[in-house]
Amino acid sequence: MTDRVVLAYSGGLDTSVAIGWIADATGAEVIAVAVDVGQGGEDLEVIRQRALDCGAVEAYVADARDEFAEEYCMPALQANGLYQDKYPLVSGLSRPVIVKHLVAAAREFGATTVSHGCTGKGNDQVRFEVGITSIAPDLKCIAPVRDLALTRDKAIEYAGRHELPIETTKSNPFSIDQNVWGRAIETGFLEDIWNAPTKDVYNYTDDPAFPPVPDEVIITFERGIPVAIDGSAVTPLQAIEQLNKRAGTHGVGRIDIVEDRLVGIKSREVYEAPGAIALIEAHRELENVTLEREQARFKRGVEQKWGELVYDGMWSSPLKKSLDTFILDTQEYVSGDVRMVLHGGRATVTGRRSETGLYDFNLATYDEGDAFDQTAARGFIEIYGLAAKQAAAREARLKG
Repeated sequence: MTDRVVLAYSGGLDTSVAIGWIADATGAEVIAVAVDVGQGGEDLEVIRQRALDCGAVEAYVADARDEFAEEYCMPALQANGLYQDKYPLVSGLSRPVIVKHLVAAAREFGATTVSHGCTGKGNDQVRFEVGITSIAPDLKCIAPVRDLALTRDKAIEYAGRHELPIETTKSNPFSIDQNVWGRAIETGFLEDIWNAPTKDVYNYTDDPAFPPVPDEVIITFERGIPVAIDGSAVTPLQAIEQLNKRAGTHGVGRIDIVEDRLVGIKSREVYEAPGAIALIEAHRELENVTLEREQARFKRGVEQKWGELVYDGMWSSPLKKSLDTFILDTQEYVSGDVRMVLHGGRATVTGRRSETGLYDFNLATYDEGDAFDQTAARGFIEIYGLAAKQAAAREARLKG
């Protein structure tokens, strides 16, 4: 029986050429798998037909937009997932759901190997292969660009020689990965970290220097999940899509960062994530109202580790699952409304209200009706500062 390889297929030049390239190099039949995580662009049926026209024996397409939003983006929101305090894990979040569908296709079509189009320098090769190993350790992995010497020049030459139905003349200086949670742009002139991004880099966001009139939005959360915008019920996918449009119009969510890749090199990346950044900002502020102080402090460290694990391709790791349990528990009372103004590249919270919050007006007020017993403060300070006072006294006694 002929071996079969499942290929993560985007419909572009490299993965289209990879179909024949893998077949020539390994003698295996290739099954192309395209997964829609809200990246936009061509219709999935068009992409499916192109895969068949390029030599795939089967072409499997999956609409995973709602699945991605609900099972991957929402946990990231509850975790306030930002790698290096800035990057909302656009690519890192999409790889596990793509891996899930690659493995499902391998089982369905009897494949023994899974292939992806990543290079040997990036994070994605790790995310794909560790992800596959975590849920299907019997499957092998290959990467045509890394393992089978498929360069861009060779891909263009191969496509021309075999008359593949794929455009090869358009030159794009950037490498772009996008989905509903955001857009990642790298390479080209951005590799010189002194160069500022130019206008053609951006697609999800308009120039924040020339914004329209401010846009006020009210986001309603239940247990850390957005359930309504301006009073109208939304699914997680709809919440992200609507805020991508509204926040993107104001240039919210532009990120320019030199980040630490998993393989040990530093890489300059430009991101656009208007919906993600607006939602995280709103969610964080609602947590300020609803989380107990020590719980909130501890969660910040958990959030950082959670983001690092997702970035490093450890979506299915035991530690990540344990942190998921903690994060989910913290969201029990994270319900209420957050009002924010979108304008000039910023998503600014201007109001918050919650029936499950810990903010008590009568304790916080300095006006009439103050319920806080200020006479208790003196004794509290005396006890709270006792250890520091003893240490200072010792210092004075021994070194004075």
